[in-house]
Amino acid sequence: MNRMASGVVLTQDQPSTVQAGLRGAGIVIAGSALVALCAHVSIPLWFTPVPVTLQPFAVLLLGLLLGPRMAFATMAAYLAEGGVGLPVFTPHGLGGVAQLLGPTGGYLLSYPVVAPLVSVLWRNGSRSFSRGVVIAGAGSLVTLAMGALWLGFETHATSMTILNHAVLPFLPGDVLKVVAAAGIAAGAARWRKQGTANQ
Repeated sequence: MNRMASGVVLTQDQPSTVQAGLRGAGIVIAGSALVALCAHVSIPLWFTPVPVTLQPFAVLLLGLLLGPRMAFATMAAYLAEGGVGLPVFTPHGLGGVAQLLGPTGGYLLSYPVVAPLVSVLWRNGSRSFSRGVVIAGAGSLVTLAMGALWLGFETHATSMTILNHAVLPFLPGDVLKVVAAAGIAAGAARWRKQGTANQ
């Protein structure tokens, strides 16, 4: 009797496990597609190899909306897609592994760090707009720092040159990206809270 009961439980659990796996895969694919789409919104700058893109916005937004493991998996999938040659990186680059290891590689490699970090911080406190701005801002600074350090390692340029080429030109745009990501995440949190209260 116990064997039959356990068999029924296993059979009932299998569809839910499969559905959860498929749902997770779908989220990862959709999330990496969003980052890829934002990567193609790209403006090259004549004085630096680093273009202005919407990638950081997508990374911050997904970090705020997804759980830490899902956020990491999404960014890892995105880098894997680009590494094998899929056109997911900004078009102003070499593409593939060469782009991952090139001058802008530090920004790209920061994404699997920043997205889960933002996710963990966002989930350990109130999900207000102001707190979202602080958390997303911290994530943005991590991306800029890793990008700058990587560019410095690649070019052996002076600290001031790296600051002027890898950090300062992107601060105004990153402020807008941080505010937008925090606004969307805070709105989504309020919507979920209202939906739960109405049930």
